[in-house]
Amino acid sequence: MSSQALAGALADDRRRAVFAAIVLGAADLSAVASRAELSTRDAATAVRRLVDLGVVTDDGTGLRVDGRWLREQARASAPATAAPAANPRESILRTFLRDGALTRLPAQRGRRRVLLEHVTERSFETGVQYPERAVDDALRAWCEGGAADHVTLRRYLVDERLLSRDHGVYWRP
Repeated sequence: MSSQALAGALADDRRRAVFAAIVLGAADLSAVASRAELSTRDAATAVRRLVDLGVVTDDGTGLRVDGRWLREQARASAPATAAPAANPRESILRTFLRDGALTRLPAQRGRRRVLLEHVTERSFETGVQYPERAVDDALRAWCEGGAADHVTLRRYLVDERLLSRDHGVYWRP
């Protein structure tokens, strides 16, 4: 059934009232008629139509809305093509940076690498040598107000070979 057919099925006031009554727990025809404030005949007609459409089932224990069927309809009515995925790099940066500062370092290495590359690109020029104090000052700015500290950040940059180090002098290879 298309979503239009479902909408048509529920556009009728009586069928909508019967559907609501079943959703709210009315499991037999007399309970549905009572809760929907309909005659037994009108309730039976609406139930029959909803059963024919697959919206409602009668499994022998009582009337119920077919949740599996509703999920299938929801999936079927979803757009055929999903929106293009956001740039993963931008998504990671939005997640772990707030107002130019790290909120925390990602636990996953791949995400952490993306974040570390961003910090390196923004903080250090290729081939320029920096004393440890200058590196610490640059990294402190990234860590203000977040859960990361500049020493850990520096260690990750060296471990990931985004910065090289020799006798207290750092550079971006």
